[in-house]
Amino acid sequence: MLIAFKLKLALACAAGLAGPLAVAPLVSELMMRHAVGEPALVEVAPGSFAYREAGDFTRGGQQAEAPMRTIRINRPLRIMRNQVASSDYQHCVQDGACRALDRDVAIAPDRPAVQVSWHDAEAYAGWLSRKTGHQYRLPNDEEWAFAAGSRFKDDGAPIDASDPSKRWISRYERESERDPSDTTAHRFGKFGPNEHGVEDLAGNVWEWTATCFVRSRVDDAGNPGRPTVNCGVRVAEGAHRAYVTDFIRDARAGGCAQGVPPANLGFRLVREETSWLASVSQRLSKARPAGS
Repeated sequence: MLIAFKLKLALACAAGLAGPLAVAPLVSELMMRHAVGEPALVEVAPGSFAYREAGDFTRGGQQAEAPMRTIRINRPLRIMRNQVASSDYQHCVQDGACRALDRDVAIAPDRPAVQVSWHDAEAYAGWLSRKTGHQYRLPNDEEWAFAAGSRFKDDGAPIDASDPSKRWISRYERESERDPSDTTAHRFGKFGPNEHGVEDLAGNVWEWTATCFVRSRVDDAGNPGRPTVNCGVRVAEGAHRAYVTDFIRDARAGGCAQGVPPANLGFRLVREETSWLASVSQRLSKARPAGS
């Protein structure tokens, strides 16, 4: 027994001498797999703003300009200051909850996760919610526009009833003003903060929203009727509004329903704030044994 104990002790000492080179990277990797913190958030105070509806609208069988309406956000909107970083997304991949990023996407804490589908973004939001105990989700298009403030681009275009094609030409000309060769996912801060302190809005990364693509007819007063909703296509916001098929990761290769395709597809999340009572109730339900 004594000999066996001494042998184990000697092996442990040897491992300790060799450990800093061989074992430390493994420990570091293990810590990285589970070190998930809360993302930096910006709180946008409640307010009202003018918002142009997302979707495709017709009047009398001809293309019509999307209606404008006033939106009121009644509660503070807590939205990520930056897009989800590729290194943070990688934690979700390592946990087996997210699909791996493409090989050409740089994994770094100061670069966005790009070339991700709407389903990838949803998977990450669910994983982050489970890890942190807070409810994270994609913003809807109204929330994104509200947070974007002056960076939100109104995609309204004049309608010529005698020549509807002029609207599409005008739209493509406007969307093509951006540099199509700039497809690099730049470091955070490249495009600067807006008046709310939210960074890199309307840069060269388009961000998924929860809003589905709709088609609707409008009456003579400009009021939309009951829409036809297609949730296989989602609204993505960036330098201009885009409608992208939900499983597409790289819209440049196809899948953009309308307009000039986005250079990169990424996302940022909003955090839902639950009441203290609801939070306690959720924790109790999780702690309660099954079948009790």
